[in-house]
Amino acid sequence: MGYVVRAMVTLELVVLLGAMVLAGEIAARRLRLPAPLVLLAAGSALSFAPGLHNVKLQPDVVLLLFLPALVYWESLSSTSLREIRSNARAILLAAVGLVLATALCVMAAASALGLSWPLALALGAIVAPTDATAVANVNAALPRRTSAILRTESLVNDGTSLTLYSVAVGAAVTGKPPGIPLFGAEIVGSALGAIAIGLAVGGLVLALRHLLPERHLSSTLSLLTPFLAFLPAEVIHASGVVAVVTCGIVMVQGGPRTYSAADRRQAFGFWQVVSFVLNDALFVLTGLRLHRIIAGLGARSWPLVLALSWIVIAIVIGLRLLWFIAGAYAPLPRRPEQDPASRRARHRVPLAWSGMRGSISLAAAFALPLTTSAGKPLPHREALLAVTFTVIVFTLIAQGLSLPAILRWSRLPPDPTQAYEEALATRTTFLSALAGLRTAADRLGSPQEVRDRLLAEFRAEADQLHSMMDDKARSVRPREAATIVRERQLRRAVIPGKRRAVFRLRHAGRIDDIVLRRMQALLDAEELRLTEYENEGI
Repeated sequence: MGYVVRAMVTLELVVLLGAMVLAGEIAARRLRLPAPLVLLAAGSALSFAPGLHNVKLQPDVVLLLFLPALVYWESLSSTSLREIRSNARAILLAAVGLVLATALCVMAAASALGLSWPLALALGAIVAPTDATAVANVNAALPRRTSAILRTESLVNDGTSLTLYSVAVGAAVTGKPPGIPLFGAEIVGSALGAIAIGLAVGGLVLALRHLLPERHLSSTLSLLTPFLAFLPAEVIHASGVVAVVTCGIVMVQGGPRTYSAADRRQAFGFWQVVSFVLNDALFVLTGLRLHRIIAGLGARSWPLVLALSWIVIAIVIGLRLLWFIAGAYAPLPRRPEQDPASRRARHRVPLAWSGMRGSISLAAAFALPLTTSAGKPLPHREALLAVTFTVIVFTLIAQGLSLPAILRWSRLPPDPTQAYEEALATRTTFLSALAGLRTAADRLGSPQEVRDRLLAEFRAEADQLHSMMDDKARSVRPREAATIVRERQLRRAVIPGKRRAVFRLRHAGRIDDIVLRRMQALLDAEELRLTEYENEGI
């Protein structure tokens, strides 16, 4: 009977989380507020309701369920190896240098207020990484280079901070912190071991994919992939996050050749939903823990929490602003096309201000062990959770709400290269189709009139795209680029009318449901493609 009661309680919590995620997202859209902020507020309000103030979230659940899935989706959806290479200096300086500087500054401040240095460093590692999903609503307004740096920085700094976090937590739990040389060796060894595991698991998954042609088996393998990378890394005390990120990059590079279009759509749709639900649920769960966090803080802890929260907020915001804006004037080699220093500083402000903290910091805070290796409660655990909660809420409010205005003020120059490359890729596909059309038509026995019609259509499309491209400038002319955008908007605007026409045919009995579903799939694919272009700002 006890098992049934516990199962019912768990089911009630799952239903409550799902309902709050839906309600919070709807409210955020109506109020035009960041969804994480609304979800935190809703969970916090409900944490004081009877029966909900004792909601528990085991550290192992956060570590083994939330982190691998969230990091894997980010690596699949946010990485571009070419952009990483071309912006490697800026990304590494922000994702490694800034993370280390932030963690060390927070460690110094927390140590001065009485925390042991392993716990102080763990707090620094928790609040160091930024959250790319918190600025997803403005990504379309950012030039490609700025957006790429922001997304990739958020992904790489997860690995940097959580590698630092795992070593610091290990020292806090065992009570035997290593010396500085050994500490550095552990961090480097953890990262190298994780990269090796990520490469091995990614290669293994790509090899297994050829043996699993069925879509449901392929999807099952996709579901297991982040956990296959995360668990071995954690077993050998390497960074599971770095292993998952490395595996994701391998999948991005090799996946397009091994996955069919249907497999890709299903896998990406699945991970998009899973990431969305887990990310939002984590914010709700954090809010539901507010009552317990407050109750767990003794009277002596409040001065520490309040002082440390404001100091950490000042560090994470101020240091990031200083890092990026001062970098505009640093005596570093510049690319010849970059603007003068004064304009570069203005253009760096959106990057500097996009430092909101989010789900990764929450997951890391909740993953703090409850006890040390000696069986005693981990000191200041609830205080670290409270500080993390405060930093996340403040950055979401202060930076998240003001970021659109910052973007307008910075007047970032447009980046036409992505539109050029999209036009180049589309034209190349038409030219490839022209080259292979005759052979394919002979193999299929296509009538001559069908061949001629497709030849004329492909040639006209290729010629139109060629006229819009300027190979010397590697850009699409602004007026023609705007024409492409307006054409896509118009194409998307007429799709609902197409759907209604097909529905009328079905209701009149002139086509059956099978034909309706096939036409719906074609129209859905067209709408999704056009929507994706619009969301990416190209």
